Amino acid sequence: MKNIMIAGAGVLGSQIAYQTALSGFNVSVYNHHIDTAERRIKALKSDYERDLHLTDKEFQQGLDNIKVITDDIATAVKDADLMIEALPESLELKEQFYEEVSGLAPEKTIFASNSSTFIPSQLASYTDRPEKFLNMHFANQIWKFNVVEIMGTSQTNPEVIEEATKFAREIRMVPVILNKEQHGYILNSLLIPLLASGLSLWAKGVADPAMIDKDWMISTGAPMGPFGILDMVGLRTAAQIERNAYAQTKDESHKEIADKMEQMIQEGHEGKESGQGFYNYPHPAFMDPDFLKH
Repeated sequence: MKNIMIAGAGVLGSQIAYQTALSGFNVSVYNHHIDTAERRIKALKSDYERDLHLTDKEFQQGLDNIKVITDDIATAVKDADLMIEALPESLELKEQFYEEVSGLAPEKTIFASNSSTFIPSQLASYTDRPEKFLNMHFANQIWKFNVVEIMGTSQTNPEVIEEATKFAREIRMVPVILNKEQHGYILNSLLIPLLASGLSLWAKGVADPAMIDKDWMISTGAPMGPFGILDMVGLRTAAQIERNAYAQTKDESHKEIADKMEQMIQEGHEGKESGQGFYNYPHPAFMDPDFLKH
């Protein structure tokens, strides 16, 4: 593999694109809004300089490997050995994308989804290459929390799993290979119940987000609580997951939570990236040394 296409330059898509480019691959990025994609990728500079101690020159070398950022799928995928889809968690949107990209991608191209909600067998049927389809799920802040969960279907060629595993190591990730399909993979099977419980406590008025986080952080020694994590993930993604859960279960509590987050989003409180979510950034209250003392 040498040429990698990233479809979607949201919070994780932009990270996957830059991490791949920094590791020496030629990267093309597909995103509806080119300027937004460019801004998100360049905004990673401070994180990489702080956490990985990259120099300005080293960060620029990564940017130089991003050969094209485009709103045209055909241009982005024309030479791709691997395409990683990181679009919003909408099954309808993903179906439309995969049907279009299938007719444009070279025969060699492996398709991977970063979906946190949908298992690969739900998406592979939208493509012309189910034997070359799998999920590659990255944790947020991938330069620091460098795990990628790899999950295929019963149709996925074992050699494709091997190729994805090799690629993961080459971009400095630790591959975690799942033996069978599992909604939520490993990470989210453990994390989502925590976030859902926190959101439920908030929606019911049991306690405010800061108090819930404070309890969790003091009691477990965790570096952040569920609402700090939600800000990092982004409220748009979290709200979409709650809407998906309501569509599947018709449980009104999911709708109530989604509506409350939607109100925050409409007010511009989308999480860390927008500067405000449940906390204000770049200096959220839970990072204050006194947060856990009182």
